Amino acid sequence: MKTERDVMPRSEAREQVNLALRRAALLYHYFADTLINEFGADEGRRLILKAIGAYGTHIGRAAEDRARQKGLEPTPENFQDDLPQMAWEAEEVVVEDEKRTRIYHCPLAEVWQQLGNPKHARLYCFVDQAKMTAFNPDHTYVHLRNVLDGDSFCELAVRAQTIDPK
Repeated sequence: MKTERDVMPRSEAREQVNLALRRAALLYHYFADTLINEFGADEGRRLILKAIGAYGTHIGRAAEDRARQKGLEPTPENFQDDLPQMAWEAEEVVVEDEKRTRIYHCPLAEVWQQLGNPKHARLYCFVDQAKMTAFNPDHTYVHLRNVLDGDSFCELAVRAQTIDPK
């Protein structure tokens, strides 16, 4: 039985989700800065991308397991439960006969832009390629636009993998 304590207004829940995401963005920022400061730009970037690749692979494999448990094949259409809808503002669009996702608000990017170093933060976005490749190695995410590159929104498409991911 639900009590009054179990019910939270949507606006308060959204604030709580955004607080957690802000903390995650700050943690990534300081880990990335520490790696680059300790090991130099090239080695720091390599280590960041290695960690992001492992993180994305974990997410992709978990998504594949969820799809298979539902009796679904790991096709791009069946990649589900990736991000909390309460925090990201996104829509599906079709551009030149291709389905794309446009993200108008990313709480992580918002924090990284405030901190003033989107170049290192941008490495985080490679999580998308890693998670889709782990979910289905025949496909990958392509970033067509990214707010951390100066665009007004992010735009992603799932495309057939043209290079062996290994």
